[in-house]
Amino acid sequence: MIKPRTPSGVMELLPREQIAFQRMLDAIRGTFEAYGFLPVETPVFELTDVLLTKSGGETERQVYFVESTGALEKGGEGLPELALRFDLTVPLARYVAEHEHELAFPFRRYQMQRVYRGERAQRGRFREFYQCDIDVIGKDSLSPRFDAEIPAVINAAFEQLAIGEFTIQFNHRKLLRGYFEGQGIAGDRQLLVLRELDKLDKRGEDAVAATLAGEGFGLEAEAVGKLMAFSRVRSQGHDDALARLEALGDGTPLFEEGRAELRQVLQQLRALGVPEHRYALNLSIARGLDYYTGIVYETTLDAHPEIGSICSGGRYDDLASHYTRSKLPGVGISIGLTRLFYQLREAGIVPVAESSVDVLVALLDDAMLADALALSQQLRAGGFNVETQLEPRKLARQLQYADRAGIRFAVIRGEDEAARGVVAVKDLRRGEQFEATPDTLVARLRESLA
Repeated sequence: MIKPRTPSGVMELLPREQIAFQRMLDAIRGTFEAYGFLPVETPVFELTDVLLTKSGGETERQVYFVESTGALEKGGEGLPELALRFDLTVPLARYVAEHEHELAFPFRRYQMQRVYRGERAQRGRFREFYQCDIDVIGKDSLSPRFDAEIPAVINAAFEQLAIGEFTIQFNHRKLLRGYFEGQGIAGDRQLLVLRELDKLDKRGEDAVAATLAGEGFGLEAEAVGKLMAFSRVRSQGHDDALARLEALGDGTPLFEEGRAELRQVLQQLRALGVPEHRYALNLSIARGLDYYTGIVYETTLDAHPEIGSICSGGRYDDLASHYTRSKLPGVGISIGLTRLFYQLREAGIVPVAESSVDVLVALLDDAMLADALALSQQLRAGGFNVETQLEPRKLARQLQYADRAGIRFAVIRGEDEAARGVVAVKDLRRGEQFEATPDTLVARLRESLA
């Protein structure tokens, strides 16, 4: 007999945990749609040559390939034809390039699906996990005004999730690169320095400074000191963010372009009504991925900084250059929901949900089955999710079952209740019981819920 077990690196939930996770998905989806984003789903696998166009190195070592049994029997050289997607960005690039002439631009899409990475399984890291992405894609150009809408969506989404206070932190790659230029750091060295600065949270300032001054970088002590001072800039409040941008002094044209775009974002966030304690400048944020070219975002929970970034993203100049000659700039963010849910559950922030079933209709005697079925249909017509007991059992066992399953109400109609023309309702959450007539039952249950 084979021992039942799940593969490592996956999150498999019990029903009430799954309900809590599903409600988070629903809240995020509702927020994305409230801001005018349209749903997209792409296949779980892509053609290997399409998926790996922008990969190589570490990414390629994390890809899961897909082969049918027929293909395995035939053998063949080279990589398998299909591979599982490792994020939702590359499939989006393919999707937009393929359907470019059928889409309306700016194209506002949201996508909430599983992705797969062959990472070493460890606590809190997964090989199969949900990502919840939004992106706005322009044709030829995309106004920086969209850069401010993204944090507004993040704010609304996490308000809906009600998981505690959070801060949306942002920086700008033009500001960073312009500052590098002012320190004499140019060309490919900029990307190397940027990737190193992206490790500040993990390695610490001393280690990063030592690396920048060491072999391979060889930056002067003065330049390293200025980079470290620059990366320490944080703001608290709207006016403080503007003041800190001003205090950076004059810079290169690229630096000034980045600063102007950040000022515009700050003005729009105020106009959008995002509370100023929810957003802040953090000039240590670099986002090491090569394709970011403008604003970059990271969101953290104020009470649980150890969880790390719960939502990140940024602006990129050209989404689909490998698939089309059209220039398709965009801006977007991604919520890694599986990891976030796991961390929140471990921290006790997300309690196990009640059942999605509102009412259990009990059955005490086979002779009352037709009555129980009719009563269940009446409650469903009234908008309740209902489970009907289809085999009679002792009432105590049925109530125990409902309580364990997280069902709040048990509706009971035995011979005594039927003779008196009433229905008994047990509120298992409050430990209370009341009676109602069949005509008033739906209203009384709604009243109890309210």
